[in-house]
Amino acid sequence: MATKSAIISAVGAYVPEKVFSNQEIEQLVATNDEWIVARTGIKERRILDEKDKATSDMIVPAILEICRKKNLDPQEIECVIVATITPDYKLPATANIVCEKIGAVNAWGFDINSACSGFIHALNIGASLIENGRHTKVIVVGADKMSSIINKNDRNTVVLFGDGAGAVLLEASDEPIGVMDSLFKSEGAGKEFLHIKSGGALNGLTVESVMANEHLVSQDGKNIFKAAVRNMSGISKELMKRNELEVGDIDWFVPHQANLRIIEAVAKEMDMPMERIKINIEKYGNTTAGTIPICLWELEQKLKKNDSVLLTAFGAGFSWGAVWLKWAYDPSQN
Repeated sequence: MATKSAIISAVGAYVPEKVFSNQEIEQLVATNDEWIVARTGIKERRILDEKDKATSDMIVPAILEICRKKNLDPQEIECVIVATITPDYKLPATANIVCEKIGAVNAWGFDINSACSGFIHALNIGASLIENGRHTKVIVVGADKMSSIINKNDRNTVVLFGDGAGAVLLEASDEPIGVMDSLFKSEGAGKEFLHIKSGGALNGLTVESVMANEHLVSQDGKNIFKAAVRNMSGISKELMKRNELEVGDIDWFVPHQANLRIIEAVAKEMDMPMERIKINIEKYGNTTAGTIPICLWELEQKLKKNDSVLLTAFGAGFSWGAVWLKWAYDPSQN
């Protein structure tokens, strides 16, 4: 089979209507709006507060937006890859549930758990399916209902996270555009700084563990900050060097939206102008696997064909990576 290029041909996203503001958080923990904005850049986040709604309920409208834009029948979708740490169930995979809900009767799907690096991991996998000719239409999703695993009494985490979903359609092209290169790394020792202690095979859920909130996210912000800046800037520069790219060659830099101070520090390390960096953390907070595709969704109308776009993320594990792509269409096409 001739190798194809894997292009993003459409993007879609969904964020819940419910706004969870800094002022509301002030009523839960010892903090205030000024403190939160100064340290994180976050002013509000979105929360899926309906008890009978889960991650799949955010993914479905994101994919259906893509179907409307491309006049795509869901039956044409061949594979759905969902990056999430908040699946609807432990099993089956949320991707299977999504396929059923949208009527993608000819698709297969699976989930990957890579936390904040999840979307770029899934994008790389999806691109491989296109490049090797096995598939022609693959949906890649990053989505998390972080409100379901956050301790609302923990100032370290409640201020940071929100809910949301983003999705892209990958298709084949004969042009030298689309996903051009990627680079990923991981370090398992980082688990002590960002994890959910109980609920896995090592530490099952018990009454005691739930009472101690061990089924919710715990993190060491100081160590994460330093590692995120070092590794996102480092791997981005490494990928650029491998492809003989200078900062001036990058039209848009789209980093994971974990903390505005992290993004600013990464930009400084890379000498990347802030006006070329997509930032929306002030509105949505950290939606984990959802941040990068939601950024692309908001950026879509500014992107032009052949724009050079650099994505980077850092998450639990630790895991981190970068993806370089050339945008495949002009705003008027979608």
